[in-house]
Amino acid sequence: MALHPHWYLPTSGDGRDVVGWVHSRIATAAPRPTDRAPDIDYLADVARSAERLGFESLLTPAGTWCEDPWITTAALLRETRRIRFIVALRPDALNPTLAAQMAATFQRVSGGRLLLNVVTGSDDEEQQRFGDWLDHDARYARTAEWLRVLRGAWSGEPFDHKGTYYEVRGATVAEAPSPVPQVLLGGSSGPALDAAAEFADVHLNWGEPPADLAPRLARVRELARRQGRRVAFGVRLHVITRDTAAEAWAQADRLLRAMDPAAIALAQARAARTSSEGQRRMTALHGGSRDGLEVSPNLWAGFGLLRRHAGTALVGSHQEVAERLAEYHALGVEHILLSGQPHLEEAHWFGEGVLPLLRRDGLLPLPPQPTRTP
Repeated sequence: MALHPHWYLPTSGDGRDVVGWVHSRIATAAPRPTDRAPDIDYLADVARSAERLGFESLLTPAGTWCEDPWITTAALLRETRRIRFIVALRPDALNPTLAAQMAATFQRVSGGRLLLNVVTGSDDEEQQRFGDWLDHDARYARTAEWLRVLRGAWSGEPFDHKGTYYEVRGATVAEAPSPVPQVLLGGSSGPALDAAAEFADVHLNWGEPPADLAPRLARVRELARRQGRRVAFGVRLHVITRDTAAEAWAQADRLLRAMDPAAIALAQARAARTSSEGQRRMTALHGGSRDGLEVSPNLWAGFGLLRRHAGTALVGSHQEVAERLAEYHALGVEHILLSGQPHLEEAHWFGEGVLPLLRRDGLLPLPPQPTRTP
């Protein structure tokens, strides 16, 4: 079982500090100004660097404060040659038959470089901004139905469906995508695990301590087995990796010192209103405190003080980070979805420092050798 490394495309901006959230009023979200705007030239720099370093794909987020992932990744196809794009989409905002058509077109245009990250939604305010008023469990029920229609439209035969949230007749696409895009689906609640077991190719998890993550992976594995399916697993982490552990922890300390206490308080007030089980678990790791942030060996919860969703980072020497990733791999994790501040520089630290160690240990395939001409 190989390990698949993926990097992150910072479409909400980038910088040398944690790009989090500041709210002019608690009821109204606004992104913090960033040092590097997410213009296409900078995003192309990140994409090309990730490609050269050996990452397989780029995770591209969706949300109010991000550039649109479909338009952005389509623009980056011509800037890259090999790297794939994990495009985030939301069932509340996109009809499943139209999503099937868009994905099929993307696969043809890109030569098969699309994966889909289906984002059910965890922030009620964000969902309501797009007109979605369903509660948490109903959102996952809709996601399951949405995925049923999506896969039906890709099947090559007209697909009929009448359910609670969608009714379609003859859903199909002009040409089935080849290959069919892998579907990545996250979530920690019971309904999320049920949906992942039935429809996901990869079940995504935020970076909890391995001992906390293991029971959930076992649960999804068993649920998928009952469906006659196999589901792969991914973990979403930030990384701060350096030649020595001291250098890495010094960088983590610098990021922490740069966090405005008022911004932390506002970010935590917003996180407290979440309906997401995964977000609650992320918040519980630090409890809003700057103290005791190393919650497991080399696992630092500092990002979560200011940033929603993925809130933990692996911090340490290249060897230590490689060892921690090997521990996740031993649990059954095949996909590591990584990021760091800033994304351009941290991609190089990880790609040049950790990826060679993972290859040495047999967790990654060796890069293809160049063909010599006589």
